[in-house]
Amino acid sequence: MAKKHFWAMAIICFFSTVAFTPSGPVLAAEKPMIFGLLLVGPYNDHGWSQAHFDGGKYVEEKLPGTKMIYIDKVNPADRPGVTIPQLVDDMIEKGAKLIIANSDDMKDGTREAALMHPDVHFIHISGDDVLTGKASKNLSNLMGRMEYGKMMAGFVAAHTTTTGKIGYLGPLINEETRRLAASAYLGAKYAWETVLKKDPKDLKFQVTWIGFWFNIPGVTADPTQVAQNFYNTGNDIVISGIDTTEALVVAKQMKQQGKNVWAIPYDYLGACDGASDVCLGVPYFNWGPGYVKYIKAAMSGNWKSEWDWQGPDWGDINNADTSAIGFAMGPALSESVKNALTAFISDLGQGKIDLFKGPLNYQDGSTFVKAGETANDKQIWYMGQLLEGMTGQSSAK
Repeated sequence: MAKKHFWAMAIICFFSTVAFTPSGPVLAAEKPMIFGLLLVGPYNDHGWSQAHFDGGKYVEEKLPGTKMIYIDKVNPADRPGVTIPQLVDDMIEKGAKLIIANSDDMKDGTREAALMHPDVHFIHISGDDVLTGKASKNLSNLMGRMEYGKMMAGFVAAHTTTTGKIGYLGPLINEETRRLAASAYLGAKYAWETVLKKDPKDLKFQVTWIGFWFNIPGVTADPTQVAQNFYNTGNDIVISGIDTTEALVVAKQMKQQGKNVWAIPYDYLGACDGASDVCLGVPYFNWGPGYVKYIKAAMSGNWKSEWDWQGPDWGDINNADTSAIGFAMGPALSESVKNALTAFISDLGQGKIDLFKGPLNYQDGSTFVKAGETANDKQIWYMGQLLEGMTGQSSAK
């Protein structure tokens, strides 16, 4: 009886691990490598979160045997009282072996979750725990050098403006958002003074912050109203630093009313869609290759905890397989500015231009970078103020 039971169980096990095809039996596929994505906004926001979602889809395409699960709208307004460790626990119960948290606001929760789950790998986007020594060995930080993309945005804005007034629609205020706004200003300043040879006093660069990465009614300033105010006060171009496309929507409305205005959205390759008459282009993140790097390392047992600030592929900044950031030229960009931008990108890539070379002062007149010196990564990453020549708050009140 025992022998019959043994062979029955063996047959059941065989059929549970084998699939049959017309050519005979094949072993069933191994369990997929499940990775989880925590998105601060909606997965289809045409901005920051959608760029990450598309990066996850890229992983599934490029690494057979991987599967993405995700939770979006991970922010205090949409999920009050819900913590990052709680969401991580939920993903791990669903089989996730690697978790990607895509917002700086998730830093503390991701660090806590990584310590709680040493056998799971974590990628925290835009954070610095590895840099500061706070990260456990299963946690890496990944970010794209969007400073270059913002320089390009400022460059085309300065070439296109007819009023000399450029508005920057900012999210909340921290080191990341200051350095990105400052990078856009440096790109505009270089184009205005060095390329176009115009009077520095005639360039105005205003930064207005809404208080978060996207609109939260009753909590943030309304980005639609902020964009309208920019255009109504003589700014003919708005560069967006928020995760959503209000600046572009308002620009299109203004254009339909007969105003000569433009906008530059942010984050997502497809952000210009539907606004071809006002979109000058978009600096965007390409998360796929970076995600592949770390998920591959986790799958092969070659994981290493890193602070990874990835730059563009200067051979082709829009190469979907190699470049962490890109700039898609917009339909409203003139041919002459396209040519100027192409030359500017080439000079940046060859090191002929370094916009973080001193002398550069902070907004209060103190020194950011001394004359003859160039800011290092840490100086740029931890930028303490906006730069001299910019108008707007450097810190939250």
